[in-house]
Amino acid sequence: MPKTAPWNPTVLWSKPEAERPGTPLLVLFHGYLANEEDLMGLADYLPSEFTIASVRAPQALGPGYTWFPLMNDADFSVERVVDAVDDVAGWLDSVKDVHSSVSLLGFSMGMAVASTLLRHRPADFAAVVGLSGFVVPAEGNPFFHDDELTAGGVPFFWGRDQADPVIDAPRIEFTHAWLNEHTALTKILYSNMGHGINMQELGHVKEFLTHLVLKG
Repeated sequence: MPKTAPWNPTVLWSKPEAERPGTPLLVLFHGYLANEEDLMGLADYLPSEFTIASVRAPQALGPGYTWFPLMNDADFSVERVVDAVDDVAGWLDSVKDVHSSVSLLGFSMGMAVASTLLRHRPADFAAVVGLSGFVVPAEGNPFFHDDELTAGGVPFFWGRDQADPVIDAPRIEFTHAWLNEHTALTKILYSNMGHGINMQELGHVKEFLTHLVLKG
């Protein structure tokens, strides 16, 4: 179904509009049943040079919002992922030109959003950070341009707990294989973190973004 108007999401910004031009942009995508405030607390632990934009998912559900149905839900489809990410791409087009670069950070389901954006527009992003999340199978959908991504290409940080109780083994195996084949992967495992983010991981993310985006 054709879209009638560009998506205008709710976004929290770390800098006022007048201070954003010329800065690198880091876009945050929250997880299932969360909202745009969920990850904004990370801003204090990330490089201050970035303008950070935390985006609310489009679909209200329970206590928060979701980008698409869970993968084990009956109404999940790759098309639902594509619809959400296509809207994000359109919104990004409206804000990205004033920035020196664009990087992405997604937590849990938000990692699927960030990695799908990368796969849709392989040349657009300086780096991607995925925290306790996963990558979705493309199932031949032409929205995904995986053939334009190669190992050693776009820097991708993937942090997780080996004992994460939420992301199941098949999704982890698929994600690991896909990232190895299509990105310059930095993978770090954290103990006793569960399905979350800890301070050690935030330190590693800050270092990753500093060296690969700000000094890259």
